Amino acid sequence: MQDLKVNIDGKEYTVKVDEIGSGKLMVYFDGESFEVETKSDIEKELFEQIEESSNESGKKKGVITAPLPGIVFSIDVKIGEKVVKGKKLMSLMAMKMENEIIAHVDGKVKEIKSKKGDTVNKGDILLVVD
Repeated sequence: MQDLKVNIDGKEYTVKVDEIGSGKLMVYFDGESFEVETKSDIEKELFEQIEESSNESGKKKGVITAPLPGIVFSIDVKIGEKVVKGKKLMSLMAMKMENEIIAHVDGKVKEIKSKKGDTVNKGDILLVVD
């Protein structure tokens, strides 16, 4: 369990935070507890929904996620562009190094979930290739 200081409307509060598995957090404050779903959990559910729909339709879809936290440095594809496995899709700046994000499936870029300058966490969905 970890104590964190949180500033809400200019007032500082101390809360206790405990990870309860699968990236979910339990936050304790003022005698109450709250289960919190993190952004990565929500995106994981979206990823699972996309995988389920791809299995139903028989098409192979690719969800490209951030392998590490960083800042979107470049986006090298456009929606609708055809890509092949191994093509550079975008890059992230992390620890003063540019990290290339590469397609792991052939297909067409269906969605781009971030823009240049966005901060992303490990596991965040960056692109969807259909």
